Amino acid sequence: MTFDYDLFVIGGGSGGLAASKRAASYGAKVAIAETDLVGGTCVIRGCVPKKLMVYGSHFLSLFEDAAGYGWTVDHPRLDWEHFITSIDKEVRRLSQLHISLLEKAGVELIPGYATLLDPHTIEINDRKITADKILIAVGGRPSKPDLPGMEYGITSNEMFHLKTQPKHIAIIGAGYIGTEFAGIMRGLGSEVTHIVRNHLILQGFDQDIRTDIQAGMSNHGIKIVPNTEVTAIEKLPEGLRLKLSGEHEEAVIADVCLVATGRYPNVEGLGLQNAGVDVVPSSVEEPGYCTTCAIAVNEYSQTNQPNIFAVGDVTDRLNLTPVAIGEGRAFADSEFGNQRRQFSHETVPTAIFSTPQAATVGMTETQAREKLGDAVTIYRTRFRPMYHSLTGKQERIMMKLVVDANTDKVLGAHMVGEDAAEIIQGVAIAVKMGATKQDFDATVGIHPSAAEEFVTMR
Repeated sequence: MTFDYDLFVIGGGSGGLAASKRAASYGAKVAIAETDLVGGTCVIRGCVPKKLMVYGSHFLSLFEDAAGYGWTVDHPRLDWEHFITSIDKEVRRLSQLHISLLEKAGVELIPGYATLLDPHTIEINDRKITADKILIAVGGRPSKPDLPGMEYGITSNEMFHLKTQPKHIAIIGAGYIGTEFAGIMRGLGSEVTHIVRNHLILQGFDQDIRTDIQAGMSNHGIKIVPNTEVTAIEKLPEGLRLKLSGEHEEAVIADVCLVATGRYPNVEGLGLQNAGVDVVPSSVEEPGYCTTCAIAVNEYSQTNQPNIFAVGDVTDRLNLTPVAIGEGRAFADSEFGNQRRQFSHETVPTAIFSTPQAATVGMTETQAREKLGDAVTIYRTRFRPMYHSLTGKQERIMMKLVVDANTDKVLGAHMVGEDAAEIIQGVAIAVKMGATKQDFDATVGIHPSAAEEFVTMR
């Protein structure tokens, strides 16, 4: 059978872009469909604009720190409109860059919403297209609890387009997004109330990361309300009133409410049922909170339909941009490059661009003890960074190594503090290669630096 394309990619985000360009480099005829700006969540409404906001949120603190070093900085003021407009301009520049890279690679971009009609046919803009192989890389979308008044809350999508800076923002949700925006908005000068369903933020991370970030957030003036749930949002003339239940029941009134309670795989409207593509069954976590179906795939990102594949957040395996890129390239190598391979989801480093920042790679202490029992040795240090010896601020850094006591292999590395992501990226190479604690000890530290503590812990 003759097809219009060797590969049709649905979704112009990180995974889809990586896969389409790699497949085209092998000589495949490739098209990619995108209904929004090209670049996906990361470029358009995720890591890139968020990181720019993180950078912007640190300047007020730097102005304050400068006084400890003898500088005089008078009355710093944020121009919110300039800030938001500049970020949007950069996002659009990057989107255009991705379009030009697709053109250079020979990938045809088809703007519009693509729907599967059968395992080899896609409909887009009333046009029917056939493809030998189809890759679904549509990512995820923000979720909101099914609770009264949630329509008044905004998601991370809208955070980058607020017309004015909120004086007081309430944040629901204690994952990456909620934790990061709490630090961003507090650093920009807004009052922040962070409502957390559990005792600690960032469930699933190493316990020391969770406790040290939360303590640091409180130290920076973020009001954390633990063991508490929002039951409803009511719109009043003075703002949004959040009704609470649990450990704290006093209502919170804020200008803006960010709902950061997770993300859904973006499967609605894809026509998966038309192509017979299986999904992972949905499950309800708590009243008002649920997860929807993700596309089921094997280790080669292949669905139950042998010619249909899926990568990235729509599969809900490990929702990180570099993972989607890696999955996309592994798919293209396997299917078009005669290099059949799997993408490893083991020992993937990640960072939380919170304030304070954190990064991690490998096993948490809990995971290691569940696997090895008492045969785990923990090396941990906490200290005040040299930078703050003159600022007077009570900032702390935490570094931690999780080590297999039987083999001396470093199973995990964790850090909370400034430049954690930059430092852990290098440490991740050693952990991925199977370095031992002795290897760390034999490495000469760079002095004076915070990073040297990873090779001097005893």
